Amino acid sequence: MQNRVDFITALERGGIDLVIAEFSLPEFDGRSALEIVRSKWPDVPYILASGRLGEEVAVEALKGGAMDYVLKEQISRLVPAVRRAMEEAGNRIERRRLEEQSIQSQKMEVFGQLAAGVAHDFNNILGVIIGYGDMILRKSDPDEPVHKYAEEIRHAADRAAALTRQLLVFSRKQTVQPVVLDPNTVVGEMEKMLRRLIDDNVELNIVAGKQIGNIKADSGYIGQVLMNLVVNARDAMPNGGKLTVATSNVILDEHYIQNHPGVTPGMYVMLSVSDTGTGITDEVKARLFEAFFTTKPEGKGTGLGLATCQTIAKQCNGHIGFYSEVGKGSTFKAYFPRVEQPLNASTEFLSRGPLPRGTETLLLVEDEPSVRHLACNILQSQGYNVLRANNGLEGLRVAGGFQGDPIRLVITDVIMPQMGGKAMSESLKANHPDIKVLFTSGYTDESIAHYGVIDTGVAFLSKPYTPAALARKVREMLDEK
Repeated sequence: MQNRVDFITALERGGIDLVIAEFSLPEFDGRSALEIVRSKWPDVPYILASGRLGEEVAVEALKGGAMDYVLKEQISRLVPAVRRAMEEAGNRIERRRLEEQSIQSQKMEVFGQLAAGVAHDFNNILGVIIGYGDMILRKSDPDEPVHKYAEEIRHAADRAAALTRQLLVFSRKQTVQPVVLDPNTVVGEMEKMLRRLIDDNVELNIVAGKQIGNIKADSGYIGQVLMNLVVNARDAMPNGGKLTVATSNVILDEHYIQNHPGVTPGMYVMLSVSDTGTGITDEVKARLFEAFFTTKPEGKGTGLGLATCQTIAKQCNGHIGFYSEVGKGSTFKAYFPRVEQPLNASTEFLSRGPLPRGTETLLLVEDEPSVRHLACNILQSQGYNVLRANNGLEGLRVAGGFQGDPIRLVITDVIMPQMGGKAMSESLKANHPDIKVLFTSGYTDESIAHYGVIDTGVAFLSKPYTPAALARKVREMLDEK
């Protein structure tokens, strides 16, 4: 290029990997070219060439960002200089990538700590909303206006709880409780909620595969994946369309693995969500699973939906694939490894029908008054005799002073002022080895791990829990031999 305009035009077209510039031209000069490259294209390596170049000018060029300089009388140096410049440019790009990755990692760590801190208080608040909402739904006639109001409150609480879980899942600070599940049961249980999520002009079809295998995962996680994919499919069909949720058994063979590095071959259960929407462009596909990336208008999306789905799938040793054509729709497929273990009895979704009752004496230890009152109301309404305490020390005093029937079960929060649930339970068991303990918490697994309450075999109920979940878990533990 002989002048500034031609030089800039060539760079703007792209595809330039290296600039070799003459120090002095009739209409342009290498020093000006260097300033342009460094200001607008800092990653493009630059070599200055000249028939004569003083030492001061050469040093100035190197300080200005030139990779090297070559005298024309030593033109044989040009090839190694080019090679060295390209290697250095590659190293610089890699260093910048690692620096950006480190900064992003630090941001996500701060984000995770913030999410974990907020989650505890937020889960307590949601627990109260969900609990009393469910109690109103159970005690009111479906035709009464108050029943419909309670349904809307419950729906909003579900969305809030799902968003909290989504933040914690993505920041890897969510309490994970993997159990053996039937995917068809999970989908069937969520069908009513999914129909509430989509618009009237979207047709939802559930295609449950036959003899579907079991998977091992946190039931809340699988529901989160399904809900995120359905919401994205709905948003891809602003003018309506067809949305299909399907399950099937699949085998990922060596041919599939070759095209999907990092995936382990074997038997999987596939959960797919297909839409007839707008499809996904190549530009969006490249960033599809990127955290906080969204094509939705401001206030309509967090950019965490697909990133969360991918995180969940990986944590379950599975993965997510997709296929999409612009104007023809998209299909997302979540693959979860099949397991041969039988279903966990506690994972059967039994939210419908009457709650189990009992007459046993229970000790409820909870430092949050609103949660304590709610749990007490739920359990007393099912016939139990409930003793209450607001921390571990008071729990020991209440248990020590009680003269009635033996306390069969303690329901306790993990982290409380003065004395936590784990220390209290160990003291109680020293004198009453047959007493059973159910831990609850709205904190994340990192916060409660050192208390030993998320170890295998320890009964744990994550907040926010529903009245049905609490009543069934209590009855299940009391009936265990």
